[in-house]
Amino acid sequence: MSSKIRTAVIGVGYLGRFHAQKYKSLENSQLVGICDSNQEHGKKISEELGVPFFERAEDLIGKVDAVTVASSTISHHKLCKLMLENGIHVLVEKPMTVTSKESLELCDIAKRKNLKLQVGHIERFNSAFLAAKEKLDKPMFVECHRLAPFKPRSLDVDVVLDVMIHDIDVLLSIVNSKVKSVSAVGVPVLTPYTDIANVRVEFESGAIANLTASRVSMNSIRKFRVFQKDQYLSIDFEKGELSLTTRTGEWKEGTIPLEHNSWSLSKSDAIMEEAKAFLNSIQNNTPVIVPGEDGVRALQLAETILENIQRRQL
Repeated sequence: MSSKIRTAVIGVGYLGRFHAQKYKSLENSQLVGICDSNQEHGKKISEELGVPFFERAEDLIGKVDAVTVASSTISHHKLCKLMLENGIHVLVEKPMTVTSKESLELCDIAKRKNLKLQVGHIERFNSAFLAAKEKLDKPMFVECHRLAPFKPRSLDVDVVLDVMIHDIDVLLSIVNSKVKSVSAVGVPVLTPYTDIANVRVEFESGAIANLTASRVSMNSIRKFRVFQKDQYLSIDFEKGELSLTTRTGEWKEGTIPLEHNSWSLSKSDAIMEEAKAFLNSIQNNTPVIVPGEDGVRALQLAETILENIQRRQL
């Protein structure tokens, strides 16, 4: 492959536009064009970036080596399958697909075609998480709060697939154990789907996680807390802040053997890091950081959570 990878973005809404900007700026990328079902909006973005607009995803075949699929979730499976079947590497925004069955099919195609399939679980590239992960050994209790004001996008799925999926992926990446049980509750508020949800996940290792997600809150909160033997770690994804409390000795009356450390990390451009990693894996033929199989695992747990919520609502 030449030094420049021919790239394109399918779906240039809020996130897709950022993906296109990154591809346009990266030295090893040649942004061939963008594609969007909304022609007026798509042409506006193509003019902004100075690249051609393609009305149909099919028109990209033979012209690109890699694409980002950032269209509506319900279209992910069809578009990713089209690209993969035609020898094109794919970075697909989260959630990977609507169902884990669809995502498994994409993984099979990518494996058969020897193509890269990366899922856009962006928190894996967050500087706060990367710094925290180095300090994690064996998490035993995890608490996540991801709350966001209402935004009229990504409303083709519920809050579990829209918002909580971020923390589901991060959770599964740090707890190396099978899920033992799930207990969840959720309610619709502004949409026909679940807009607020809370879930308790127990793992075979004994680890327990409590996740809360909302897309109808007043303020934006993205906090992740991890408790492990002799340590408590807090990550603020929103502010890029990290704090660590560690036991330094035995407790004695009059002394508290705890050491507190905190860091304010410069917020990295996670989408840029994600795009770089994707293109580098193609050029160097190395594994992607967030493979399709991780997207499958996150979806499988999300499906279990949704089934649990639905049973309670009956």
